[in-house]
Amino acid sequence: MATVAPRTANGVANDPPDFSDAPTATTLTDTDDTTRPTDHTGIKTTDDADVPTSEKPAAPPQKLPAPNGGVLAWIQVAASFCIFFNTWGVLNTFGVFQTYYESGALFQESSSNISWIGAMQAYCVLVVGLASGPIYDRGYFRALLVTGSFLIVFGFMMLSICTTYWQALLAQGFCVGIGAGLIFVPSLAVLPAYFSTRLGLAIGLAASGSSLGGIIYPFVFYRLLGQVGFPWAVRAVAFIALGTLLIPSALMRMGFRPPKPRAVLDWDAFTDWPFALFTVIATIGFIGLYVMLFYVSYFAFATGIAGADMAFYLVPILNAASMFGRTLPNALADKTGPFNLLAPGAIICGALTYSLIGVRSLGGVVVVTFLYGFFSGVFIALPPLCFFQLTADKSKMGTRMGMGFACLGFGVLIGGPGGGRILGTDLDDLHWTKLWAFGGSASMASGLLLCALRLYLSKGKLWVKM
Repeated sequence: MATVAPRTANGVANDPPDFSDAPTATTLTDTDDTTRPTDHTGIKTTDDADVPTSEKPAAPPQKLPAPNGGVLAWIQVAASFCIFFNTWGVLNTFGVFQTYYESGALFQESSSNISWIGAMQAYCVLVVGLASGPIYDRGYFRALLVTGSFLIVFGFMMLSICTTYWQALLAQGFCVGIGAGLIFVPSLAVLPAYFSTRLGLAIGLAASGSSLGGIIYPFVFYRLLGQVGFPWAVRAVAFIALGTLLIPSALMRMGFRPPKPRAVLDWDAFTDWPFALFTVIATIGFIGLYVMLFYVSYFAFATGIAGADMAFYLVPILNAASMFGRTLPNALADKTGPFNLLAPGAIICGALTYSLIGVRSLGGVVVVTFLYGFFSGVFIALPPLCFFQLTADKSKMGTRMGMGFACLGFGVLIGGPGGGRILGTDLDDLHWTKLWAFGGSASMASGLLLCALRLYLSKGKLWVKM
């Protein structure tokens, strides 16, 4: 029988409710012979205990109950904020590292090879979700938090003593990336247990942590770079990561656990066409996203539009705008639906990327960067809501999110290194026009396809929540 946590005088639960045996959103076709009918609260009744099994009505499909707020729920949001700060916040900082590595101060490599460091870091964050999602579903959330946090801090410490390209790829690309991947998907999967009608706002506030990380980490790294050098600048980043990751390790807890272990892959997802199509379309959008994130800072510096200082500061400017782009749309998505916002956001991102083809002034680059930061926030904050909406059985959220984000990782690999290959290696003849056309086309295609998918899901209706 499902148990309800005791409540304090103000009505806030001391512990999250245990939903391990609550019915899911799917029809309970595998109900055993001892299942009793449920009332509107989802708790089994006992007045029919003597009714023969064959005469008992089947339990109606229901959603997982959620407390929709309370002190404990908002603590989970704050802890998830810290995880975004050290996962996507770190990823959004790589444009600063890309510009520094391009200078040749640490090693000599082409733009395409350098971008593989950031691309592998982002890819690991996404693809490791294939493992961390099912592990989370089995109840090993605490182990994921501790292991992932250790690998992030350890990876940065190792990066501080690197002197070659391959060392940096292993430390920053793989070690930090895998550590971040272990905690990213679980940090999202834990929130639906605590929120129902305000889930979009909760995820948006948590996702804004990536923007704050993308502001603080570049400032810390660049300001210390000239004062104490690369090793101690990176160690400072590691110490900040250590302090902020202690918070989720101490405070986060699962709201519910599925009644039985799930498979590593949910094979039904491959034939769930709305879910599969959305994943492919979002992957195309991630190609355009990472072209911009990796190369806008280097573009301003290499073309002489901005000096070294201003080129580095473009990354914090983008992430500062993204903080609002990851919070406001998500709060609005609770009323409009995520699909109604994600498609226009992707189209606008494509148009802004195209506009860099003709920008030749510092003011123009700053304006485009700021606007892109705001509208690109939808790519980070809204896909989790879309995955949640397209998943009928909420007890498979960890697995489904892991599978979805693993596919998005291929967009990172194409956008980063692929963009570097298009850009070329001749510093006197870099193909910026081709690069921005490539990134803009990917974002624009993603936006148009999302519009088509949205119309399909709504059966052609325009003014509906989707």
